[in-house]
This record gives sequence, structure tokens and C-alpha cells, in this order.
Amino acid sequence: MTALSLAMIILAYLGGSISSAILVCRCYGLPDPREHGSHNPGTTNVLRLGGRSAAVLVLLCDMSKGTAPVYLAWYLGVTPFFLGLIGVAACLGHMYPLFFHFQGGKGVATALGAMLPIGLDMGAMMLSTWVIVLLLSGYSSLAALIAALLAPLYTYWLKPEFTMPVAMLCALIVYRHHENILRLLNGQEDKIWRRKQKRRPD
Repeated sequence: MTALSLAMIILAYLGGSISSAILVCRCYGLPDPREHGSHNPGTTNVLRLGGRSAAVLVLLCDMSKGTAPVYLAWYLGVTPFFLGLIGVAACLGHMYPLFFHFQGGKGVATALGAMLPIGLDMGAMMLSTWVIVLLLSGYSSLAALIAALLAPLYTYWLKPEFTMPVAMLCALIVYRHHENILRLLNGQEDKIWRRKQKRRPD
């Protein structure tokens, strides 16, 4: 490991530790997302607490925490394996933020941002997968899990040299969703939207 790679890993973790959800909620006068809703400081919970504008801002900030360090490291010539470690460090910072008592989110948006330097086609495929599963199921967590499981396959198809780093990121996301997986299996997971059912004629 070079000094540059180590420095970028540390920088990525510190940047990931800046909790966008908590800061945005404070700016909007919203309750602490760690203590309300699903208790997850992430985009979906902010959507529940404060609406679309706050949630979109959190989403963009969380994605940038992954994109910025990985893209900078790629520009500086860091190898794909260490690019993966930098992406993992950014996600770990989001999940266990140093500046917020290690109470962080699930890392989905940050991981998506870390994958964007691979290419816009990769980002489009990931986002499309998430949206399709969400529309079909109504579960944000299930959409994130399916997208994470398919991401290494997409990467192998588009840019095989990044398959291992992406797989590392996705394994981290799946691990962080272990409670959601249990709730999904037990039918206890909350949906973020439900289809309107047609009324039966009397």
C-alpha cells in the first residue's frame, strides 16, 4: 500500500463520517433521524420525516461522499483494488461516523456514488434496478439489496477489472441490511409506498 492510497482511505472515511442526513435535518428544523422514523440517518427516513426536497439533498450529499474520493484517487492513478478500499472506507464512514457517535446509515447512496466513476452506464443500471424493484415491491430495503447483489454482475459485464472492489462494497451493504433482511423474511418490513387498490363494485 502506497502513502497515497493510505491517505485517500483515511480521507474517504473522514468524509464519509459527515452525516448528511443529520445536518440536513438540523438545517430544515426536522427531528434527529437517528431517534425518529426508522432510526436510520439516510435518504428514505429523511423522506418520511421532511419530504422530497430534504431527501433529495441528503441523497446527493451522500452520493458525493462516495464519488469524490474514488474519482480523485482514480485520477491520481490508484489501482482498482485500492479504489475499492477507498469506496469501502467512505461507506464505513457513513455507517459508523466518527463525528456522530458512530451512529450512521446503511451506505446505499454512498456506495452508489463510489461506483459512479466506473461509468454513467453503471450508475444508470444500478439506479434503474433500484427503481424497478421499488415500484414492484414498495420496499426500499429490498430494492437496495437486489441492486447490491446485481452490481458485481453489471461491473463484470462493463469493466471486469473493477469487479472485486464493487463486490467488496456490495458485501458491506448486504451485511448492513441484516436486520432488514430478517424483517423482510418475517413480513415485518415497512413499505415506503403502496399501490392504490381498485375498489370492488358494491
